[in-house]
Amino acid sequence: MVEQIYGCKWSLTVYNLLQNGIKRPGEMVRSVDGLTTKVLNQCLRRNVKFGIIKRVAYPEIPPRVEYQVTPFGKKFIRILDQIEKLQEEIEKKI
Repeated sequence: MVEQIYGCKWSLTVYNLLQNGIKRPGEMVRSVDGLTTKVLNQCLRRNVKFGIIKRVAYPEIPPRVEYQVTPFGKKFIRILDQIEKLQEEIEKKI
């Protein structure tokens, strides 16, 4: 799971967007250069599958979908942040 999520270059971007209050897919695509709807949808599906984020569909017309980080996802993101800090420490020593 970690390899699939961390190996996707857009997962970390999606987590940052969610933490900054951007929850709708259209907003995400518009906020990041190079991110396409197709790639975003694949990334979102993978993260939903692993329980890191959840999809919330509102019964409105037009339909509205938002994504939220789950409690498990918050723990997972904290671990990824620690891995990133460790990587920065390693790079400073080299």
